[in-house]
Amino acid sequence: MPTFTVHEPPPRKGETTSETSPERFVFVRDGFHFWAFLLTPVWLLVHRLWFILFCYLVVTIAIAVGLKLMGAPPSVETVVMLLIALLMGFEAPTLWRWNLTRRKWKALGFVVGDDAEMAERHFYAQWADRQTEAAPPSPSFTPAVPAYSTPVRRGPPSGSDVIGLFPEPGQR
Repeated sequence: MPTFTVHEPPPRKGETTSETSPERFVFVRDGFHFWAFLLTPVWLLVHRLWFILFCYLVVTIAIAVGLKLMGAPPSVETVVMLLIALLMGFEAPTLWRWNLTRRKWKALGFVVGDDAEMAERHFYAQWADRQTEAAPPSPSFTPAVPAYSTPVRRGPPSGSDVIGLFPEPGQR
């Protein structure tokens, strides 16, 4: 099942972080991006990754010219360009997330879903729950002090201890 990372844009002028519209959130799917593999420059343009497009063109042209100057056969050039395209297909989401981070977008977390729509539904359902939980308490409300219990272990550890969610050795 695909996983998506969720990114929040930086606040606009005169806007606080809490006012950021959730419609502006970006969901980036992890995994191989077929269109980034097949049509890398177009994919980079669609996602507005200008700096990465520039670097991609410079590196690709430099490698192509270097292979021509070395006298590499056309089959080697084709394989090298195919490997670069394959690398772009696998690394497209990483480059996209890097660009968002560079532009001061905040990573909110990740969500799992069958497709982007299901991932958005899961995320917004959890996000709405967190927003209602984070509502400031009324002035008359005083939060209770959490009561922490002592650990269950009795005595020093022994060589026959069981680790995990199992009962103590020798008990039913």
